[in-house]
Amino acid sequence: MKVRLLFFAVLRDIAGKRDDVLEVPDGTRAADVWLRFREEHREVRDYAQPMTAINEVYADADQVLHDGDELAFIPPVAGG
Repeated sequence: MKVRLLFFAVLRDIAGKRDDVLEVPDGTRAADVWLRFREEHREVRDYAQPMTAINEVYADADQVLHDGDELAFIPPVAGG
């Protein structure tokens, strides 16, 4: 199945793009996609699981994805 992964803030800088379409097996959870991203990008290996949104709704990282879902990881932001 295919899911669309959106990149925001520092994750966009690290990925070098705004989004990507991933081919993942049935039963894949958002957390599994995060682990895959961490394995592919050394810069985030020490990052904790960021907030997760599926289809523009905050979701638990253990939620199973479905074909056509849009997944976003929202990194913490700091500001003043």
